[in-house]
Amino acid sequence: MSTEHLSHAGNGRPVHKDVQFEKTDVRTSPILKFLVYLGILVIFSYVLTLGIYRGLKSYWSSTYTPPLPSRIEAGPTMPPEPRLQGMPGHLTDPQKDLRDKIKADTEENQKLGWIDQKAGIAQIPVSDAMQLIVEKGLPAVTPPLAEKK
Repeated sequence: MSTEHLSHAGNGRPVHKDVQFEKTDVRTSPILKFLVYLGILVIFSYVLTLGIYRGLKSYWSSTYTPPLPSRIEAGPTMPPEPRLQGMPGHLTDPQKDLRDKIKADTEENQKLGWIDQKAGIAQIPVSDAMQLIVEKGLPAVTPPLAEKK
């Protein structure tokens, strides 16, 4: 930046031998012509594209024949059993199944009765069986005989 003092002309603008200003403003007519031509080109491109689209659409719809179905389906096909619970096609509630299973197991573990009365085999509740094992201990198991080779 220069520190020289610049002189001013009568119109208040600075005068410097290296600095010049434009005498006229920018001409707007070429810019406006360009914008008008650009708009016309965009509209023409849109109309051309729309015509091509409609032509191809009518051509495709007149020549397209849908393929024959490979098989006639009466409804949705399901995978073979067993299916995962809770998946489509499974008609029972998995939470209800779990509750029923726990209830059946609990009833079976607390059941008292004969399995084979002639052989003396009885079924007792699991809690009673565990108490008997604590009191009497497990019966001794004889090791199996080793086979000779």
